[in-house]
Amino acid sequence: MSSDPFGRGASGLPQPSRRRFVQGLAAGGAIAGLGLWPRQSWAVRTEGVPNVLSGTEFDLTIGETPANFTGVTRTAITVNGSIPAPLLRWREGTTVNLRVTNALPPGSIHGHSTSIHWHGILLPANMDGVPGLSFDGINRGETYHYRFNVVQGGTYWYHSHTAFQEQAGLYGPLVIEPLEPEPFRYDRDYVVMLTDWTDLDPTYLFDRLKKMSDFDNFAKQTVGDFFDDVQQHGLSATLQNRKMWGEMRMTPTDLSDVNGNTYTYLMNGTTSLGNWTGLFRSGEKVRLRFINGSSMTHFDVRIPGLKMTVVAADGQYVHPVTVDEFRIATAETFDVIVEPTGQDAFTIFAQDLGRTGYVSGTLAVREGLRAPVPSVDPKPILTMDDMGHGMMGGAGHDMSAMSVGAMAGMDHGGMDHSQHGTTSMKPGPMATMDHGAAGMQAHPASETGNPLVDMQTMNPVPKLDDPGIGLRDNGRRVLTYADLRSTFPDPDGREPGREIELHLTGHMERFAWSFDGMKFSDAEPLRLNYGERMRIVLVNDTMMTHPIHLHGMWSDLEDADGNFQVRKHTIDMPPGSKRSYRVRADALGRWAYHCHLLYHMEAGMFREVEVKE
Repeated sequence: MSSDPFGRGASGLPQPSRRRFVQGLAAGGAIAGLGLWPRQSWAVRTEGVPNVLSGTEFDLTIGETPANFTGVTRTAITVNGSIPAPLLRWREGTTVNLRVTNALPPGSIHGHSTSIHWHGILLPANMDGVPGLSFDGINRGETYHYRFNVVQGGTYWYHSHTAFQEQAGLYGPLVIEPLEPEPFRYDRDYVVMLTDWTDLDPTYLFDRLKKMSDFDNFAKQTVGDFFDDVQQHGLSATLQNRKMWGEMRMTPTDLSDVNGNTYTYLMNGTTSLGNWTGLFRSGEKVRLRFINGSSMTHFDVRIPGLKMTVVAADGQYVHPVTVDEFRIATAETFDVIVEPTGQDAFTIFAQDLGRTGYVSGTLAVREGLRAPVPSVDPKPILTMDDMGHGMMGGAGHDMSAMSVGAMAGMDHGGMDHSQHGTTSMKPGPMATMDHGAAGMQAHPASETGNPLVDMQTMNPVPKLDDPGIGLRDNGRRVLTYADLRSTFPDPDGREPGREIELHLTGHMERFAWSFDGMKFSDAEPLRLNYGERMRIVLVNDTMMTHPIHLHGMWSDLEDADGNFQVRKHTIDMPPGSKRSYRVRADALGRWAYHCHLLYHMEAGMFREVEVKE
């Protein structure tokens, strides 16, 4: 019998002890030819780095390449033999031609078809690269010719939109030089692409999530935690809290579905041991273009000893804001400028939201230097307030102070009030009523009695000025969405003519994800009228953070008062949040709209948006 190629034991499950032992022991890299591909400092303007392609004509070949990030060789899916795919440099105002060839071998575990989506790029629908919507995909042996005008500048990225190929290595950075001079100065320019790698077959990982969604949650609360909480909060409050989480069949340490217990985190295609290094001379201004090209990971990024000035978000200029740390959701990009001085090396440190792992690199005056790497922060614990079940609006009191049993015994017209206030059980009939007067959130009828919906938020708020779970009061100045303000006014200028509210929904145990409790296969497209200015309101009814991406059009985030604030292509939605943004339907065709957590998208949190005349 042949050994299992994905490291599973006799039980069919991966062996976590071995997985943890090898994590980060190898420098890692995709193997091209006879050795690891060069990991020179990946400067945007560096000459002679084979992984930078610039101009208007590009030939990209998608194939399989052996890769070793953990001490074990696996088969990755690559572009021109590298992970990440080549850094593409375009120029605003040009027309690019990209010939993408599918060279996947017969019998590939990654399938026979492939695609590339140009994330955040404005282009015709048939160039967007989403199989089933934009085009049919690129079959083995075929070449697809992407051709479009480049009408924007900034930092973006590209990736496969076919099955789980993105997880297996098909992603790369994209830098577009703007026509107009940039409103800031810098001496060096580096891409810092953060990703997550697994030795598992991504299809197997998805199946594991469907069967055991909490497989990676090694931090469930213990008896010791129980007694600590009793000492701090009292027995009654602790028992009540445990009962609420128990009735939701959830745990307050459930921060991410897949984490460092499965993933090896990479920076520009190498592990922490590989120590990606960007060079500087003391006193220079260094631009770092951070791209989160991961499948499932939010990263919290800081450079101990250096302030970072954020100058762009999702490729668009923002008023400069200086911070110590920022959270970057899957698919987001942030450009920062740093001025390293006073020491020879600084650590670029990116830890995952769940505090299960990190990846680090270095800014240094020469290769081979390192600076101290900080410890991973303590693991955050979710609260009911994080879930949007804290202070109940007009109710005027914290419903979490009421026992679930007492609420369940109250006569509320048949509604299962174990969801009301602090917990969120299966939605009852009252869930569809308008609770505006009481300050409570209304919910779509499609969530009622829905086996794909295991919770609802009762009092969501924008949370734009909230640094996020695990980042509050940590002694560092942390970026928030409220800090991000575009350097330009609302590019459309019109008030939205209509509004669509969508709820992000899910069932943790079943690993089912959806909009309004309807998975993609059961939902009608969202239909927009060409040229209209409209508002999308998102309500997160789950305990997970979801980065939501609309293809083909900008998402103009509004502030808490409904005014235009910042232009983005990906809007992160923490638990218990309600955020709104404006969309100008200026792109005809069929477009994808989805959570950018890959396995959430594949599990149903995906909609089609159709723009018609």
